Amino acid sequence: MDNISFKITGDGSHTLYVNDLGETYHSINGAIQESKHIFINSGFNYIKQTQFKILEVGFGTGLNAFLSLLECIKTKTKVDYTTLEVFPLSNEIIVQLNYSSELKSTPMETESFHLLHQVAWERYQKITPNFQLKKKKVELNNYQTTEQFDLIYFDAFAPQVQSEMWTKPVFEKMYNLLSDGGILVTYCAKGSVKRTLKEVGFTVENLPGPPGKREITRALKL
Repeated sequence: MDNISFKITGDGSHTLYVNDLGETYHSINGAIQESKHIFINSGFNYIKQTQFKILEVGFGTGLNAFLSLLECIKTKTKVDYTTLEVFPLSNEIIVQLNYSSELKSTPMETESFHLLHQVAWERYQKITPNFQLKKKKVELNNYQTTEQFDLIYFDAFAPQVQSEMWTKPVFEKMYNLLSDGGILVTYCAKGSVKRTLKEVGFTVENLPGPPGKREITRALKL
C-alpha cells in the first residue's frame, strides 16, 4: 500500500490516491455520486433492454460493477459484465473500502461486493441470479473476444496521466466492440477526446456532469 492512500470524498465514500501518478480513482467531490451519475444514470439506465452486456475498462475498486449489480437487483435486469484490469488491488485495500456502509447495503449485497473481487478471473462467474462477472487481466489493446457489448464504461485514468488510453486506435477498438446502437460513457469531456470519438464514427452527446464537473460524454454507435 506504499503507493496508494485512502481519501474520503465529498459524499463520504472512499477513493484511492495513487502517489506516483498524483491521481485519484474517483472525483474528490464524491466517488459514489460520480459513478452513479456517469455510469448508472447516463449509461446503464439509458439502455432499455432487460438483458445486456457491459464492458468496463478499468475495474479499480469495483465501485462501477457494484453499482451495476445493485441496479440489476433494483430493475430485475440481467447483465453479463466484463471488466479489464491489469493491476488489481490487494484484498488489504478492498476490505477497507466503505461503499457497502455508505450505500446502506444489506448483508447479501455486501457479500456480493466482496465476491466481485474474490471470484476467479478469465471466465464468467455468477455473483447474483441476474449478474455475472468476467474479470480479464489484460490491456484493452490486447483484448480479444467475439463478444459484442451494448454498453462500455470507459474509466481509465485521465488523459494527462494515461495518454495512451485516449488515442484513436483505442476508440476504434471500443467502437468495434460495441453492437449497433451501443453506447460508451466516460467522465472525460475534453474537446480532443470528443473529436477523436467523432472521427472513429461515434455520435457524441455532451451531458451535465456530477457535482464538481461541468460535463461528461456519452458516445453512441448508431
